[in-house]
Amino acid sequence: MDNKIKIAIVDDHDLFREGIKLVLSQINDFEVVFDTSSGNHFLQNLNILKPDVVLMDIEMPEISGIETTQRAVEIYKPIKIIALTMFSDKTHYSKMIKAGAMGFVLKKASKTELELAVKQVYEGKNYFSQEILQQMAFSHDNTDKLLTGREKEVLVNICSGLTSNEIAEKMFISLKTVEVHRTNIFKKINVRNTAELITWAVKNNLFVIN
Repeated sequence: MDNKIKIAIVDDHDLFREGIKLVLSQINDFEVVFDTSSGNHFLQNLNILKPDVVLMDIEMPEISGIETTQRAVEIYKPIKIIALTMFSDKTHYSKMIKAGAMGFVLKKASKTELELAVKQVYEGKNYFSQEILQQMAFSHDNTDKLLTGREKEVLVNICSGLTSNEIAEKMFISLKTVEVHRTNIFKKINVRNTAELITWAVKNNLFVIN
């Protein structure tokens, strides 16, 4: 990777933030350009810093990670945000996704997992720690009956990271047909982005991330 991935860290626990900075500094492709304990401080500097990826705590005083994420996406659309979370934050998962988070990493994650998460999200993919996916899958309400068999097949391919062109080639259908299925899926299950789609698919036992 020629250009380093610029990373910002927003977390109100100083020792944890310093630890994350130390870990990231050991990865050649990464550069921590900013860290702060305040969501407001981060937002004030966002347009100047323009980080590629942000590691965002969910529970913070003054302004939460959810609101900070929502406002950050409005201020600087190319930004990609990963939520730093604990098991106790599970009630906030869907809110963070709706706010614009593209991934979730547990605060106890290893250096290897953190590196993988940052690189995948930087490339425009979604990343969820395996333990978080298990937390998300605690309920199953059979709403998958909303989808046809063909729509479920398209859904799995979308969740797997395939583009519409790749799905068309794999399923031997036209690009237009894929786009119609994609539109119908998003409307039927009322999701707005791929992260929400993956969450829904996992909760309804339609997709498993290996």
